[in-house]
Amino acid sequence: MATSLYDFSVASYLQTLGGVAGFLERGFDHFKDTALDPNDIVETRLHDDMLPFRFQVWSVAHHSLGAIEGIKKGVFSPPRAMPELDYRGLQKVVADTREALKALDPAEINALEGKDVAFQFGDFKMPFVAETFVMSFSLPNFYFHATTAYDILRTNGVPLGKRDFMGPLRMKA
Repeated sequence: MATSLYDFSVASYLQTLGGVAGFLERGFDHFKDTALDPNDIVETRLHDDMLPFRFQVWSVAHHSLGAIEGIKKGVFSPPRAMPELDYRGLQKVVADTREALKALDPAEINALEGKDVAFQFGDFKMPFVAETFVMSFSLPNFYFHATTAYDILRTNGVPLGKRDFMGPLRMKA
């Protein structure tokens, strides 16, 4: 059985976004239980030269739903200005992204197979087709930012494990 563009893009995004939603909720509960303000984590970085937690969560949305929108338009660019969001606002971004991805029609996404798409940053362009864009650019970025958000929570005391990251598995029915 062949794997479709929808299966390795939208279905993969949804699985990991389920994990992200779950570990964000566990983080919120942990901060509440320990009398810490969850908004204090929003600007936390793993290292001084890395972008903060809020950017990591925002980028998870950008490299999933934003990637699909980019494929449809034929061009994908880094996120523009990011709104100032608190912890709950970041959770809403993830929830809204999940809902928008769930609403996508698999046939519509699969019809994008072979479509030209370019990553563009100013005058710099990297040409792809939809499949190679997802597999070699979008998914690696998506997983990087999801992992970094997870790691920021984990290094700040939120009791998380690998299963929290993985989200709902797509097992044989």
